[in-house]
Amino acid sequence: MNRLQGKVAIVTGGAVGIGRACVERMAAEGAKVALFDTLEAEGAALAAALSGRGQHVAFWKVDVTHEAAMRAAIDAAAARFGGLHVLVSNAGISGTPKPTDQVSEAEWDHVQAVNVKGVFFGTKHAVPHLRAAGGGSIINLSSIAGMVGVGGIAPYHASKGAVRLMSKNDAITYAPEKIRVNSIHPGYIWTPMVEKHLRAISDDLEAAKAAAGALHPLGHMGEPEDIAWAVVYLASDESKFVTGTELVVDGGYTAR
Repeated sequence: MNRLQGKVAIVTGGAVGIGRACVERMAAEGAKVALFDTLEAEGAALAAALSGRGQHVAFWKVDVTHEAAMRAAIDAAAARFGGLHVLVSNAGISGTPKPTDQVSEAEWDHVQAVNVKGVFFGTKHAVPHLRAAGGGSIINLSSIAGMVGVGGIAPYHASKGAVRLMSKNDAITYAPEKIRVNSIHPGYIWTPMVEKHLRAISDDLEAAKAAAGALHPLGHMGEPEDIAWAVVYLASDESKFVTGTELVVDGGYTAR
C-alpha cells in the first residue's frame, strides 16, 4: 500500500480492460488518478465507485486523437489534483485483422491515430507538467506486437513498434530533466479488445481463446492486473533508475 502516495497520474483508456486495472491499482496505492476515455458511462461509473471508497479519482471524456481535447484535459487534471507526476498512455485499438494488402488507408490511419498520435499528444502536453514537478514517469503501452511478428494485423504492429521506439527516443530526450519514459509489452491479456479481436478471426470464441493462451509458455492468457502491477512499479520511485526500457509481461511469448 501507498507505493504511489503523493503522486498524480493520468491513465488514458482507463474505463475498461488494462486501463481500468491500472486506475484501480494506482488509486489503491495512494495516487490521485485522472481517468481519460471515450466510454463515458463506464468511466464515470468507475470514478464514482473508487471515489466512494475514499480514493481520489476523476473522469474526463477525452478522445486521444484530438490534440486540443488532450491538452485541455491534461491541464484540467493537473489543475484539479495539484500537478502531474505520471502519464500512462494506455488507450489503443487492435484495428482490422486483415493482411497488409487488404487494409484500406482509412483502416490504417485510424489505428495510427489512436495508438501513435494518442501517445504523442499525451507526451507532448504532459511533459510541461512533469517538468514543473521536477520529473516524473511516462509509461507507454506497446505490445509483444511491437517486438515480434504475430501476423495479420499490420496496422497494429506498425503502431506498437512506433510506440516502442518513441519511448526510447523520449527517454533519452527527457532524461536530463528526470522524466523517465518506458514501454510495457503485454502478451495476450483477456480484455474486451482481445475478445473483439478473437471474435473477428474465429466463429468459436472459446477455441480461439484457448489457442491464443497456448501460445504462451505459461499456457494461458494474462489478466489486466498483471499489467497494472507493472505500471505501478514504473510509476513508483522503486523504478527511479529505469528509463528507455521495455518491460515485457507476456507469459514467455517472446522467449521462444
